[in-house]
Amino acid sequence: MGQIKVTKAPIEGLYVIEPTVHGDSRGYFIETYNQNDLLEAGLDMVFVQDNESKSVKGVLRGLHFQKQFPQGKLVRVIEGRVFDVAVDLREGSETYGQWYGVELSDENKKQFYVSPGFAHGFLVLSDVARFCYKVTDFYHPGDEGGIAWNDPAIGIEWPEIVGEYQGSADPSTYHMADGTPMNLSERDTKWERLDLTK
Repeated sequence: MGQIKVTKAPIEGLYVIEPTVHGDSRGYFIETYNQNDLLEAGLDMVFVQDNESKSVKGVLRGLHFQKQFPQGKLVRVIEGRVFDVAVDLREGSETYGQWYGVELSDENKKQFYVSPGFAHGFLVLSDVARFCYKVTDFYHPGDEGGIAWNDPAIGIEWPEIVGEYQGSADPSTYHMADGTPMNLSERDTKWERLDLTK
């Protein structure tokens, strides 16, 4: 017990999780998931699927959510560095439309738990990043929705991005501070802004 530290983020339903690192001259050992520690922190989610992605610098994935089968996600980075973001989409929530972000890396070994009801996305800050996540529901084809990563009403402060909003999620007017172009899927360039009236 006590191998994993759980800290509540300023938005209810988001948690930063830090494992205890046992290191010596050979390397290190960590528990990346401990059900008992999470239960002690009040988190009783059950994970049903593990996913992994690999991305290069400038890739931005998101902001995604599930329409009918919302997933909770426990995310971490096992190689490289990303800025990971969640946006509250829970109708009636006092923090609806607000965002919270945390840097995840192979060095800080932080994890981020995003409860169901949030949009999620991340920006790759290193040359390469491998991103792993556990989810509380299976993937359902056709169930994914999204919102524009650069919606000015949400105002996410993505680090190392230079550019100005031109009315859409098209990244062509943006780039990384070192000149690396933004790299989004075609689908992610077409998401609309969030309806903040809910």
